[in-house]
Amino acid sequence: MTDTATLANLDPLTLGDLLRVASVDGFDRWQDQIRRTGGCSDPIHLTGWSLTKDKATGETLHHYTTESEPGGRLRLACGNRRASRCPACAWTYAGDTYHLIRAGLAGDDRRNIPATVRDHPRVFATLTAPSFGPVHNQPDRGICRCGTRHPTDDPALGTALDPATYDYAAAVLFNNHAGGLWQRFTNRLRREIAARAGLTQRELADVARLSYGKVAEFQKRGAIHFHAVIRIDGPDGPHTPPPSWASIGLLTDAIRAAATHAYTSVSVPAADGQPARTFRWGRQLDIRPVKAFCDGSDITEQAVASYVAKYATKAAETTGTLDRRIGELAELDRHGVPDHARRLITACKTLDPLYPDRRLWAWAHMLGFRGHFSSKSRRYSTTLGQLRHARADFRAAQEHQALGLPDHEPDTVLVLADWQYAGHGHTPGESALAASIARDLQLNRETAREALLSEGSAA
Repeated sequence: MTDTATLANLDPLTLGDLLRVASVDGFDRWQDQIRRTGGCSDPIHLTGWSLTKDKATGETLHHYTTESEPGGRLRLACGNRRASRCPACAWTYAGDTYHLIRAGLAGDDRRNIPATVRDHPRVFATLTAPSFGPVHNQPDRGICRCGTRHPTDDPALGTALDPATYDYAAAVLFNNHAGGLWQRFTNRLRREIAARAGLTQRELADVARLSYGKVAEFQKRGAIHFHAVIRIDGPDGPHTPPPSWASIGLLTDAIRAAATHAYTSVSVPAADGQPARTFRWGRQLDIRPVKAFCDGSDITEQAVASYVAKYATKAAETTGTLDRRIGELAELDRHGVPDHARRLITACKTLDPLYPDRRLWAWAHMLGFRGHFSSKSRRYSTTLGQLRHARADFRAAQEHQALGLPDHEPDTVLVLADWQYAGHGHTPGESALAASIARDLQLNRETAREALLSEGSAA
């Protein structure tokens, strides 16, 4: 239940609706549904039924219908990865991303990733965007070029020192082509590794494989950059040892060469009023070895996985733009979008008819970026789909046990179902209760995780 302090801060309408929800029949079952969604802030509502029968005998093993549910509806988590849209589902997504990245660093027996993957050369690399003009920043010496020492929460950080000369068009075009730039980088990286090993690319594929897991992050200036775990495996991925010549030094050198090579660039043709442009990665390239345990200098497996997971739930809204598609520029006024983000969005609108195949206006809320926020190579580790599947199987097994149903092999039962979409979201009172449930669940998870870490340290 929502705590007293939270109740005192609710407006009368929300408070009245909360009391209504808490007093109706079926409130306990409603709470149970919301707990199962993790406290989702915008659950999907379904109506319908499912029937499980024994294929051989035709016996009905289980029958479920939403007619007995609160409001006659079943509520499911929306699954949105954006923390700005649904903190609860974003928390789950971040957790999945953490396990995906960490499995590729430390191994995971449950997901058939051997612990020997720790012995493979692996680094954590950050590839940044080039400059599009000077912006307000916090340099090492502490004083911005404007002569001001900006505090960390200063909204001026990342905005252009001179908006009249800042290249907003280049900024959104770079974001739009960043996915292609990453693809060219990975292609070139394989060539650089092969060259350092004295092999052709065809010969390299017979003895080694490049694996990676990456996530995109928007800098405060609205430019995209990528954080990536990059690893050298044997020819069959994490299950086979890398060749003897593979080392962290060789991988680091190959990454630097690939990131700066002429091949690793994307050309954008000239258009009406726009010059031809060639995009490359920025000069700031950070490459650090990943260690199993902290030695005071390098980053650890857990730190890398946590870092990547954090950015997996964020998008361009961290720069002040909207977290959903924009229908018209007038929406920027209604939502108070700051000037720097507004200029980037306006550039998407202006450039859209000049580069129709790039769909810049459709992705204006992402400041032109149209790639995947998190992605991985095929053999890096497990997949988000497999993690979701495992969670669903676990919950199904719990329900199966709670209902007292006998165990059946999947191919011996027949499941019939009919589901219909019936809306989404919460009433104001439901929203407050769901947020409270989400906070409780998150606190419980954090407490359990800290306990496990303490046990591990003690051991």
